[in-house]
Amino acid sequence: MARSVTTKHKVIATVGAWVVALIIFFPILYTIITSLKTEPEAIAGFNLIPSGTFENYITVQTQRDYFKPFMNSVILSVGSTILALIIAIPSAWAMAFSPTKRTKDVLMWMLSTKMMPAVAVLVPIYLMFRDFGLLDSRIGLTVMLTLINLPIVVWMLYTYFREIPGEILEAARMDGAGLWQEIVYVLTPMAVPGIASTLLLNIILAWNESFWTIRLTTTNAAPLTAFIASFSSPQGLFWAKLSAASTMAIAPILILGWFSQKQLVRGLTFGAVK
Repeated sequence: MARSVTTKHKVIATVGAWVVALIIFFPILYTIITSLKTEPEAIAGFNLIPSGTFENYITVQTQRDYFKPFMNSVILSVGSTILALIIAIPSAWAMAFSPTKRTKDVLMWMLSTKMMPAVAVLVPIYLMFRDFGLLDSRIGLTVMLTLINLPIVVWMLYTYFREIPGEILEAARMDGAGLWQEIVYVLTPMAVPGIASTLLLNIILAWNESFWTIRLTTTNAAPLTAFIASFSSPQGLFWAKLSAASTMAIAPILILGWFSQKQLVRGLTFGAVK
């Protein structure tokens, strides 16, 4: 009896998981379907049957240069992630293994910065970027993406580092390991799953960032989020072409997420069971 109840619960959980997954994936699926329609079909109403035309993808490629914003997205997301890890790993190490009375306050303050509306600081940041000559530059956007995602990176690494026994680091110090040797050769290899999941999550967040990339760039450093926004014109929205541009923009990160999902889940559950 207990076995049948357990099996029933597993079936319900599996069905529920599939339903949630389909609900989450449906907007992406509908975007792909819309990209395969003509403009009249796209604005006609809800319809899950595409005409199967690839004209929108050809038009998007001929009207806009896809490769340049794609490379900008790669450079910005990877560059900001590496810079965030360089800053966050020592910070998280210090707060995890040498905490003070203010450590929790600092962590909460860092997290609170993510709750502030970005538009509230748009004007001062825009003026700073203008004065330092960082508007429409990869360096400026890399720094910006690093700063907005740094609180999440520090929090995640802090959580992972706390699961590592401090005695191991003490043993490394007794063997003569210095500060950076302790971080690079002892701590980092032990936290590879957590660091990998943090890296993947930060790349996804940086890739999908649109508010700052649209407002701080025009052409030279514009990533794929700005590439999508460029298909909005005074004449209106061309839904089929906009869907094709969106599909081309999200395809690389979807593929990355699909192939790295095991590593991502492993990292997110790192230290969950002792």
